[in-house]
Amino acid sequence: MEVAKTIESIRRLVGTARSRGKKIGLVPTMGALHIGHISLIEAAVKECDFVVVSIFVNPTQFVPGEDLEKYPRPLEADLKICRNAGVDAVFAPTPEQIYPGENLTWVNVEKLTEPLCGQFRPGHFRGVTTVCAKLFNIVAPDIAFFGQKDAQQAIVIKRMAADLNMPLEIVICPTVREPDGLAVSSRNQYLTAEQRKDAAYVYKSLQKCRQMIDAGIADTRKIAVEMRKILQQASSIKIEYVSIVDAETLQNIDRIAGKVLAAVAVGIGPARLIDNILVDAGKQ
Repeated sequence: MEVAKTIESIRRLVGTARSRGKKIGLVPTMGALHIGHISLIEAAVKECDFVVVSIFVNPTQFVPGEDLEKYPRPLEADLKICRNAGVDAVFAPTPEQIYPGENLTWVNVEKLTEPLCGQFRPGHFRGVTTVCAKLFNIVAPDIAFFGQKDAQQAIVIKRMAADLNMPLEIVICPTVREPDGLAVSSRNQYLTAEQRKDAAYVYKSLQKCRQMIDAGIADTRKIAVEMRKILQQASSIKIEYVSIVDAETLQNIDRIAGKVLAAVAVGIGPARLIDNILVDAGKQ
């Protein structure tokens, strides 16, 4: 496995692989790799001939007051995980490589970035789409792999790639969960033992949503009320939002119809946790 720290070096490695007819896969990450990331890497290794994992804590997607400085950066442990998972190259640039000067060009995806997390993290998605556009330009993958846990991010990036005619496929892989249902996240390590126990209520609230839809309840306000009741059972949980939206437009809906996304964001101690499920009411 090669480790590239410059744009020039990763382009050289990918160029050599492409000249040999290899299909290039990219798994963009901010490091602190866990089993969720490993599932993305495994999907990439299965589908592609040459897999690149980028490890870059992107400063432009953190909003003021967030955990940029504290965000875990265990690079050596991450490299070991990548090596064991069959990664061909890791791209681990410095911020100066990606943003060598004042960045004046940004990628904005409208409408899809306004609801859900966009309400609470102004500028976040502009940072995500811009860095992904940069990574796609640098690595030039045939396929890029993202996780369903960050559903809004995945939908936004898919739309960016389509709207800008980017020559790659975006693959969304299922959320990986702990035995109690908690979505695996790098930020879970911020939680105390008691907070970690409370965090399980996030997925329980989503399960309640699915149960109610399966039972034929279509009023999204009724469903959201019951989801909030579950979250409020844990005193450490501070609800940011509980939303049921159209799975494509991410707009709020009053009644369940077709494919919907139920999404939750909460604060628990120092951690902000998000989770979601997709439910296709047309397949009940």
